[in-house]
Amino acid sequence: MVFVLLLNGCDDGNLTLETIDFEDAQTQSCSNNIIYKLKPSEALLLEIPKITFVNEPTSPSSPIVLDIDNTTNRVIYRFSDGTVSSENICNTIPPAKPYITDQWTATSGKIEITTTSITSAGSIPGSTVITGYNHHIVFKNITFAKTNGTQVYETFVFGDYTTSTTPLPFGFDKTVEQCSNTKDLYNYNGGEAFTIDNLDPTLIVNVETPVNTPRTALIGDVKNKLTYRLYNGLLPSTYFCNLIPPPIPLIKEEWNGVKGVANTSGIIEVSTIKSGTTAFKHTITIKNATLKKGNSSFKLGDVYLYGDLITF
Repeated sequence: MVFVLLLNGCDDGNLTLETIDFEDAQTQSCSNNIIYKLKPSEALLLEIPKITFVNEPTSPSSPIVLDIDNTTNRVIYRFSDGTVSSENICNTIPPAKPYITDQWTATSGKIEITTTSITSAGSIPGSTVITGYNHHIVFKNITFAKTNGTQVYETFVFGDYTTSTTPLPFGFDKTVEQCSNTKDLYNYNGGEAFTIDNLDPTLIVNVETPVNTPRTALIGDVKNKLTYRLYNGLLPSTYFCNLIPPPIPLIKEEWNGVKGVANTSGIIEVSTIKSGTTAFKHTITIKNATLKKGNSSFKLGDVYLYGDLITF
């Protein structure tokens, strides 16, 4: 990330060549709205509201765009006569030294932010976990005001800024329950629930399945709808099976299963065996499923054990 800037001097109109190079500088942030990059005696500062960095991927070719206004959204390139540290940037009262010897202030331009999710491998083979979000920041048509003129740069790559997120707990005990009225399946623990709504009735039948020959169906948008929800409080057992869900606790996050493709992805399998003299145990497995919220998604795994349902 080396930027060669063509500068117009005020004194004689001659062109002066200068370079901005923060390619190897790490992006850092203050507790306020400032993120920055440092070199020994230089600092590149970006001040925008932290709420701009939403933990949600942007749509392809549709970045978040902000106007540089030198008030709410500011870009500053600063020179000092000594080594610069985070204390010089973030402290309410910065150290007296080093002295700032020059400063370029952006007066116009656009800030473009493209956000993507950061994933890592989960504990189940083939699964992924969202661990954070990467925000790629680019300045477009940015104009710097200098002591000796102005500098316009068509494309100026600031770099990447990452934010963290807490992975979904998925702390289910694999004990599945079924609503008597709707036949929907649900599994819950604390403040999270994993449901399969409008289940195909042919999946849960009190007849043993042959070995290695489960009943199968595909995840759908309406039928066999797979949904994970995270709430802002604990779920009581009475929360489920209501035609109108209770208003409390509130849903914090909702992730829906992506429609399945035959013999490829989003497959629900049910294997049934006898359990005692009158009961049947239905083991429900979900294969190669993806859960999606907005532009975010993660893989549930090659084989995810949803749990066991006991029927009579």
